[in-house]
Amino acid sequence: MKLRVENVVKTFGTHRVLDGISLHFAEVQTLVLIGPSGGGKSTFLRILAGLEYPDPNGCRVVIDDEAVVYREKELAAHRRTIGTVFQAYNLFPHLTALQNVTLPLEKVHGQTRPEAEETAMAALRRFRLDEHSHKKPAELSGGQRQRVAIARAIAIKPRLLFFDEPTSALDPEMTGGVLEVIEELRDEGRDFVLVTHEMGFARRVADQVALLAEGKIMEFGAAAQVFDAPANEASRQFFAKVLKY
Repeated sequence: MKLRVENVVKTFGTHRVLDGISLHFAEVQTLVLIGPSGGGKSTFLRILAGLEYPDPNGCRVVIDDEAVVYREKELAAHRRTIGTVFQAYNLFPHLTALQNVTLPLEKVHGQTRPEAEETAMAALRRFRLDEHSHKKPAELSGGQRQRVAIARAIAIKPRLLFFDEPTSALDPEMTGGVLEVIEELRDEGRDFVLVTHEMGFARRVADQVALLAEGKIMEFGAAAQVFDAPANEASRQFFAKVLKY
């Protein structure tokens, strides 16, 4: 994907969460956003995904040469082309795994129920969830719930995927399973943006990394460059803390 971001600002009340974010990648497959908690990573991802409005300050977001227009009608069209996976799964608790995947296919993408069920079962089967398709989220483990969320995201055949800390609520074993799924999606050539605190995984899967702290881009570039030779002191201090153990 191509990505150009110019002067994105976001405030909540008196708190400026994003303070003039600008980025430009002529070509990137896997963009990983890292940085300390509260640095603005998830807010920035939600703005890229059209789930949050930036402040009206003349900012500009362009993905694959197509500007994201922050009006509800245009954002609805933008959201239909992307898949988003959240840290808290965002599954409907009263629906089965299968129904959670078929719902957007029917209601948003216009598939008939038989078409939606066939598409959904193929996605669930891919992630070894077909035997759990009749279960509601409370009957699934955390890792299974997150894999259902990923199945839902890819079932719509998105042009781009967004992952917002998809393993933060999981134990180490479940984390490994979900990261394997994400790496598999990377290896098959899917474009995505990932927010994560898993530094080893970020380094392995990213071709480009952006480090956000205090609402600013402290560092961005190829993964090896950012991790091995950070250019500024704030970045070096961050890595000294998170890579110490």
